[in-house]
Amino acid sequence: MSVMKRTIEVDAATAAALETRAAETGVSVAEFLADLIARHREPVHSSSAELAELDRQWAAIKAGEPTVPHERVVRWLDTWGTAGFRPWPSR
Repeated sequence: MSVMKRTIEVDAATAAALETRAAETGVSVAEFLADLIARHREPVHSSSAELAELDRQWAAIKAGEPTVPHERVVRWLDTWGTAGFRPWPSR
């Protein structure tokens, strides 16, 4: 069975980012994009308990409860996909 292929133009920065992310996950750019699209098509389901927890957290933020500084979140996100990644610490 043959697969019909198409060429899609993207800017150099986007192409480099796609190639890097695909290499990091050990797949081709085509496989990386196919997986990304497949995930995007799947509906996101949240339980009522998850939604209630998000509502509780948002209410706490609106009430002035302290949050995590942006810079700290950025540093943590920068570790994703690296050997230095650790799950977000519990409060």
